[in-house]
Amino acid sequence: MQWSDQAIILGIRRHGESSAIAEVMTASRGRHLGMVRSGRSRAMQPVLQPGNTVELTWRARLDEHMGEFRIEPLELRAARLMEAATSVYGIQALGALLRLLPERDPHPHLYEALAVIVDHLEDPADAGELFVRFELAVLNDLGFGLDLTECVATGARDDLAYVSPKSGRAVCRAAGIPYADRMLALPAFLAVEARSAADYDSLAAAFRLTAFFLNRHVYEPRGLKVSSARDGFVNAALKALKPSSSAA
Repeated sequence: MQWSDQAIILGIRRHGESSAIAEVMTASRGRHLGMVRSGRSRAMQPVLQPGNTVELTWRARLDEHMGEFRIEPLELRAARLMEAATSVYGIQALGALLRLLPERDPHPHLYEALAVIVDHLEDPADAGELFVRFELAVLNDLGFGLDLTECVATGARDDLAYVSPKSGRAVCRAAGIPYADRMLALPAFLAVEARSAADYDSLAAAFRLTAFFLNRHVYEPRGLKVSSARDGFVNAALKALKPSSSAA
């Protein structure tokens, strides 16, 4: 058995004295593990770093075997990703999200989204907004997608301001005001025809929104804890966007 594909490194662990097990997100074959012979060598260590894009060939006798990777570097981002807190935490948090999906289950759109995000992790506003959209995409692929396109009560597509915690569907302002204390805020930048970028308040609301549904549908039923890397990423992104206190 053999195939070749582009991939982004998610993680690495030791295997024996000189080899390593690489965990990657591939363009067409989903999250995949494979052994890299001499993966701990000086030549391979800079390549096998989270966030790097590589060309890999996988070989195994049987399809169900872990198999072996042969890896060639395409784009080495790891050194740059170490320069900002949003990058350091972000790449770890993205890997944790992808581990919620079955191994070898193809999600080409998530690979494409991941490739975009890793090139914007240093910018807190862009990284935060893209990360939230990535969480929404993962929820959708797990079967728990939110419907933010129209009001669940009226069918209206304008002035959507809330999300129902029960249905995961949008609610317009007029229909939601009487129940506002029970609703989750829908950040303006997540609206279908949004024209505004994320700011501190809207990004904080978006992180609360995705965290609520990930906890309800994924982490709590599976007995999992939220990745500490997500907390680190959220704190770093919001800290960078927090408005400075006005002078007294």
